[in-house]
Amino acid sequence: MSNQAKLNADYEKEQLESRKKFSLKRLYGYALPHWKKFLLVIVLIIITTGVTLIQPKLIQLLIDNQFTVLSDRTASSAEQNLATANTIKISLLYLGTLIIAFVTNYGQAYLLQTTGQEILRHIRQNLYNHILHLPTSFFDHYPLGSLVTRVTNDTENLNEMFTSVLSNLIRNLFNLSGIMVIMFLMNYKLASLILILLPLVIFISIVFRKAIRKVYFAQRRVLALINTKLSENISGMRTIQIFNRTRQTETEFDQVNQEYLALSRKELKYFSIYRPSIEVIQSLGIAALIWFGSKGNMRGLISFGVLYAFIDYIQRFFRPIFELSETFNLIQSAITSTSRIFHLMDEPLESRGGNLRISKYGLKGEIEFKNVWFAYNEGEWILKDVSFKVEPGQFVAFVGATGAGKSTIMHLICRFYDINRGQILIDGHDIKEYNLKDLRRAIGVVQQDVFIYSGSIADNITLNRENVDYEAARKAAALVNADQFINKLPQRYREYLTERGSTLSAGQRQLLSFARTVAAQPSILVLDEATANIDTETEFLIQDAIRNMAQQRSMLAVAHRISTIADADNIIVLHHGRLAEQGTKDELLAQDGLFKVLYKLQFQENK
Repeated sequence: MSNQAKLNADYEKEQLESRKKFSLKRLYGYALPHWKKFLLVIVLIIITTGVTLIQPKLIQLLIDNQFTVLSDRTASSAEQNLATANTIKISLLYLGTLIIAFVTNYGQAYLLQTTGQEILRHIRQNLYNHILHLPTSFFDHYPLGSLVTRVTNDTENLNEMFTSVLSNLIRNLFNLSGIMVIMFLMNYKLASLILILLPLVIFISIVFRKAIRKVYFAQRRVLALINTKLSENISGMRTIQIFNRTRQTETEFDQVNQEYLALSRKELKYFSIYRPSIEVIQSLGIAALIWFGSKGNMRGLISFGVLYAFIDYIQRFFRPIFELSETFNLIQSAITSTSRIFHLMDEPLESRGGNLRISKYGLKGEIEFKNVWFAYNEGEWILKDVSFKVEPGQFVAFVGATGAGKSTIMHLICRFYDINRGQILIDGHDIKEYNLKDLRRAIGVVQQDVFIYSGSIADNITLNRENVDYEAARKAAALVNADQFINKLPQRYREYLTERGSTLSAGQRQLLSFARTVAAQPSILVLDEATANIDTETEFLIQDAIRNMAQQRSMLAVAHRISTIADADNIIVLHHGRLAEQGTKDELLAQDGLFKVLYKLQFQENK
């Protein structure tokens, strides 16, 4: 499928989702706690609209009454003095409307901006909290760039909805209705002439709305693709440069970038047609007004002041229409962003597990798999009827070829995924009965890929956990032999690390990961290929760390290096998702089975 075809398919899918999920009530539910501020904003907008609509009427009074008297040479001195005094009063009144409009505009803009930022913070925090509680399986198929777009760009578009859109919409509606009322009160015949143009304006606006809506949906989708490309390419920059793929990466990004450019041009084309069309209608209205108004003025039916006021009002009448077209731009963008945000918020959260709580003393550490079947994708079985048992305090290792299902077992014990068939028991209870938060607190996991945060070494071990203080971090580092390199650093535990720990070696990062895990004193320890990609010297330190960590707790380990798990109480060999054999190292070598083949292959590699 081409990028454009994929884009169209995604658009259709998201459009259907938005029809089901988008609701103004849901969006403005975030604004409900601030209803008093919004009510005050509406009052200020009404005041602003009222004083600005008075201004053309004041000019009309000056022209028809005061200026006429002042320009009349036959008027008496008393009449001219009175006209001069009235002119000053009306001028001061006009100045007063300008001052009131300035104050009320400032007030409503300040209230909307501050309130909009509070609502935006609430939405962004809710969205981020929702993402944090999504299941691991969600992130297996959802692009990272799309998530970033929703938390940043899409939420920012909602800020426009609560600030510019809301105020413009209310102000323009009051302006339009107020202008129509005033014009009908001044001269209903001229006002009726303006109404003839409204159906044409409404028809053009409806056509424009339907056309631009599709463009906005497509733009959001392509922007998410751009963010995804950026995230992937920047994260994998070293790989791109090593394999000299800069030109290909540049071309791939340019294709998506060109797609976004084409959509932006289409958006500009629609607006370049819509706005001039409305301006033409406005010009026709003014021309008709001048034609009929001037004829009425010559016949004495319409005063020059009324004609001037009508021309001013019709210009003010079409100004809200222009602003509404811009507002519609923001509304469509906000609607698109809202549907995307709520679509993400409607993703089911990770199960909190059962009601069985784990005491402060932790678990005994008995683990049992009973006829477990599991597949990430339907029909593609990773584990097939796997059964084994881990006794409390036992060190069990898993070996096998790549794709045999070793890491999957580790994921299932932490309940990152739920099994399709069978049962997993911990201390005699089904794993689904445990409270998920308690379960993961009782299980410590050391992964192959270690993520180091920007901050001190102590912060990277404690991770700001309530039950892990500085002293616990120091003891954990000593237990896993990480203190040997930490104490050589200038700042020791306060040494600042850059993102991903680029100033540390792979082995040092792995030792930090060990310390981070054991600092919380978990009942069960899971090592998911935690000894891969390390040097021989560090391997000896890690082997010693594993022996230290295995004391008084159950430990499960996945390791390609058999030397690392040679002391295991039980070694389980997996082959194509099934349990092939199990036993101690010596027992398995005596069986002359798959483990012996793997052992000989690795022995030859080491030799």
